[in-house]
Amino acid sequence: MDIALGAAVRIRRRTIGMSQEALAEQCGVSFQQIQKYENGANRISFSRLVQISRALRCRVTDLMDVFDGADKETAEDLDLLTRMRTPGALELLSAYEKLAPEIRASLVNLVRALTVQQAALAAAAAGKQAQPA
Repeated sequence: MDIALGAAVRIRRRTIGMSQEALAEQCGVSFQQIQKYENGANRISFSRLVQISRALRCRVTDLMDVFDGADKETAEDLDLLTRMRTPGALELLSAYEKLAPEIRASLVNLVRALTVQQAALAAAAAGKQAQPA
């Protein structure tokens, strides 16, 4: 739950183009504390969540939407939120959304091909290491 809420804060902050430093300043905490909140390492108290939502110009409920249907929440939902924390993921998604559909398809095919190539290279390297000298 802490990871999901932290991811929601990070996504909102980055969506509006706010830095961790700016959010920290508006909430009266260090940017390291904001990092801990966003990574789910530290739990966000309700009073702090109210401060964060005001700084992010949204409602508390907007950040807590990640918990709607918590009983229906799947491992895939948490996996998606975790993947969105990957450095560059939000920037890549933002740029991807601006592409024409045919360019999106080409980009997906390119990334799939690169992934297959990387996996083959890694398997070959692992095979070389496993062979006795």
